[in-house]
Formats: sequence, structure tokens, C-alpha cells
Amino acid sequence: MSEERKLVCIACPIGCNMTVTLEEGKVINVEGNTCKRGEAYAIAECTHPTRILTTTMRVRNGKNPLVSVKSDKPLPKESLFDCMKAINKVVLEAPMKVGDIAIKDIVEGVNIVLTRDADKAN
Repeated sequence: MSEERKLVCIACPIGCNMTVTLEEGKVINVEGNTCKRGEAYAIAECTHPTRILTTTMRVRNGKNPLVSVKSDKPLPKESLFDCMKAINKVVLEAPMKVGDIAIKDIVEGVNIVLTRDADKAN
């Protein structure tokens, strides 16, 4: 028995409305995309969805109590909540700079990195 999923493509600014047909969890057809990137996005989204995780982390001895962070690569969507649990247990020590690794290899080789400086309090 086949299943259909409706998606709006985010691979480019067009935002194509796509229909993906799956059989036994495998993509057998993608319709509605206007480019190959849309087809690749639809297949990935239906078989192994990933997301960039953006959040904040606590900072000790910093000018601000929080600093913004993100994953340096997309991570499996199903691991988002476990990653947030791990992130919420960590308190960073100021100073740190944009791009510094806050948590190395949180999942599948993905690091959590700072997207803003965490300056030391005066």
C-alpha cells in the first residue's frame, strides 16, 4: 500500500508544493518540484529528516547570562530533544568567541558552536 505526503520545498525560494509517494518507507515518486534540489529535499525529508538546531546556552562570568549557539551541521530530527537535554546541562565559561565549540560531537559528529561572543563580565 502506498502513502502520499504533501511537502512545501525549502531548497530554494520558489517553495514548490510537492507530493511524495512512498511504499514501505521508500520514496517511489516525487511530483511538483521544479528543480533537482526539490527532489533531493523531498527524498531526504521523507526518509531521514534533519534540522539545524539553534538555541542558547548558559554562561558563567559573562556579560550576558546566555549566548546563542547552533549545530554546525544538520542533525537527525529525532535527536533534537535529546540534544536539548544535553545542552541544558552545560554551563559555559566566559570568554568564548563566535565559532568556538561549546559541545563536541553531540550526535553523529555534529558540534554545537557559538554564534555570538560570550564576553567576560567586567
